Amino acid sequence: MKLLWIFAHPEPASLNSSLRGEVIRALRAHRHEVVESDLYAMGWKATVDRADFPPTAAGRLSIGDAQESAYRTGGLGADIRAEHEKIAWADTLVFHFPLWWFGPPAILKGWLDRVLVQGFAFGVKDEHGRTRRYGDGGLAGKRALVITSVGARRSSFGPRGIHGFVNDVLFPLHHGTFWYTGMDALPPFVVYGADRFTEPDFTACADALRERVLGLESDPPLPFRPERGGDYDDDLVLLPGVAPGATGIAAHYAVDPANVPATPR
Repeated sequence: MKLLWIFAHPEPASLNSSLRGEVIRALRAHRHEVVESDLYAMGWKATVDRADFPPTAAGRLSIGDAQESAYRTGGLGADIRAEHEKIAWADTLVFHFPLWWFGPPAILKGWLDRVLVQGFAFGVKDEHGRTRRYGDGGLAGKRALVITSVGARRSSFGPRGIHGFVNDVLFPLHHGTFWYTGMDALPPFVVYGADRFTEPDFTACADALRERVLGLESDPPLPFRPERGGDYDDDLVLLPGVAPGATGIAAHYAVDPANVPATPR
């Protein structure tokens, strides 16, 4: 495998940093290739602004159009272009972060905003001029894995847990980012009770994560419905005979999402 490991944690001695080190060493020992983007160590700029683009005529900045124009003319910042090269090289993208306020840290959100630009990751047309998305797109053929940690217990992120089912919490990333740009979203690896880890907990978690990541090539992706798979009408609404009675997030899985695992520690 060729993995791009995008890491977002400010503390080099954190649980997540330690897990990352253990797993990347194992990957390299098994002759897999790993390139890292350690966003805090890189001092990654997390906000989209005019500085990301070449000087243009004064006026309203349309972010998507400006991104695509700069991408096509080579005018994006050097930091963004470097990430594009890493993505083009990789077959698997790993997004490793602690879950803060039910989402990734701002620095990782900023990586998504600045790197997955129009014309590169989304807004790409097919030979008929149709926009490629939801199972197709600029990143089609790649796979994406979330590794995240939470302080809460596993049960509270279950299908009836107070925090919401963890796959629902991660739906904006899995479906709205990975699947939208054409990547297969793999079931996440979630570290529960991260604030209460003991040494035996760490050993067991590192072993489980090592085994999971080394086996990614055989992992089935989350079973999302492709936009052009015959389940949606021209208004991008599920056809009446598809998942009748189902609404919301659950309707966009080809199977009951409660039966789709999130790998526990």
